[in-house]
Amino acid sequence: MSATGSTPASVIEESLPHEGWPGGEGAEVPPGIGPYQLAWRRLRRNKVALAFGGLFLVILILCLLAPLYAKYVAHTGPNSENVDTALNQFGVPLGPTWHAKYFLGADPVGRDVAVRLLYGGRNSLEIGFEATLITIVLATLLGVLSGYFRGPLDGFISRAFEVIWAYPVYLLGIVLGVVLAISGLDLGLFKIGSSSLLITALIIGVIYTPYVGKAIRGQVLGLREREFIDAARQQGLGNFRIMYQEILPNVASTIIVFIPLVLANAILTEAGLSFLGAGVRPPNPSWGTMISEGINLLPSAVHTMLVPGIMLVLCVLGINVFGDGVRDALDPRAKIRIDH
Repeated sequence: MSATGSTPASVIEESLPHEGWPGGEGAEVPPGIGPYQLAWRRLRRNKVALAFGGLFLVILILCLLAPLYAKYVAHTGPNSENVDTALNQFGVPLGPTWHAKYFLGADPVGRDVAVRLLYGGRNSLEIGFEATLITIVLATLLGVLSGYFRGPLDGFISRAFEVIWAYPVYLLGIVLGVVLAISGLDLGLFKIGSSSLLITALIIGVIYTPYVGKAIRGQVLGLREREFIDAARQQGLGNFRIMYQEILPNVASTIIVFIPLVLANAILTEAGLSFLGAGVRPPNPSWGTMISEGINLLPSAVHTMLVPGIMLVLCVLGINVFGDGVRDALDPRAKIRIDH
């Protein structure tokens, strides 16, 4: 994206379809089109990305409707146990019935798998969205400050990023998860309990901050030397006003591209940490804890592990494919990814 937010006419002409425009093929492109309008038109042509985005939206809506399903369809709660009707004489959980109660079967203590799947999705998605918000806010703030002011502040923030980056994601997540699971987190004005979902979201959000922050910092380092920044200084604008009015709009597309990438990685990381016992605490369900509980029942009750595993794959796949479509729409030449 250029500093002024304009897009060369040649790029617009190559990117927009001629079919469907007034005047037929070869018609002139409407003047004054902005980069985000252009990106939206590119994205609308990417049917695969839109389909997978719709898949994620369906999963999100189903998880949000979990209380209604539990109350009016399954008539049971996520932690309601019923061993008498859900287990056979050999202690094996009931398999999928495909109707009303126990639609996807039961778990080892007689809880409805479908109900726990939807409630677990609510928890997993809540943690994912909260962690993404924490990552994007921290990374944008620290990346812009570091890249714009440089000097000692840049050195301190960059070293902090490198310290976090030096540890494998899951290893650092397990250590922090175990520590905070014991003591909770006291921030002075308020305290977060050890069993709160916000603990897991905060851990994941902080862990992924360097992956986004370093990319934003690098872009800001280049932008601060551009002519339009010098012109803003000559006009008497202060540093923070320049960062807000000039720098942020020019890194907005990078931030937008990172949002689905961070969200998908946050959901996967939460599932991994919960599977290892350092994420969501039982009896609260999440896709990771359900997989962890179900893996011990293979092969007699494979549905207890297979159902949350499939849901997790579909959710992350939908976000990733849609995120790739957004990235290609904003900048077809960009190659942005998060390496573990």
